[in-house]
Amino acid sequence: MSIRLENLIYTPGSRKEKHRKGRGHAAGKGKQAGRGQSGQKKRSTVRLGFEGGQNPWFRRVPKIGFYNFNAKKFEIFNLSDLESRYQDGDKISLESLYLKGILKKRNLPAKLLAKGELTKKLTITTNAYSAAAHEKITKLGGKIEVR
Repeated sequence: MSIRLENLIYTPGSRKEKHRKGRGHAAGKGKQAGRGQSGQKKRSTVRLGFEGGQNPWFRRVPKIGFYNFNAKKFEIFNLSDLESRYQDGDKISLESLYLKGILKKRNLPAKLLAKGELTKKLTITTNAYSAAAHEKITKLGGKIEVR
């Protein structure tokens, strides 16, 4: 007979039941449950973050800064990214930006910023754009469409 998962059994006596403490004198571990006299080690748990009376870490560390969880997060891209990857007259969508590796995350809205120079007439579809980027694109005869 070969050893298989469904054939495995424990060796008799290899698995002892856990002794249930604090269940009275008849159970063998009543009253102080084998934990000795009173004190911290007699208790079942110590509060999370407790450092023996020392001022705990979460109270010692200064509370600084502010996280605005209502702020809109954008995936940003610049005119310099478009200059090198697109031809004159191209229509640029968020999908094409993602496929060309300019945008890394699909689930965030995208915003166009004006860093770098642009020499091509492009039609760009995006979620948001800066005023300087809009000015540079319209000067070349391009368009920005907001999604």
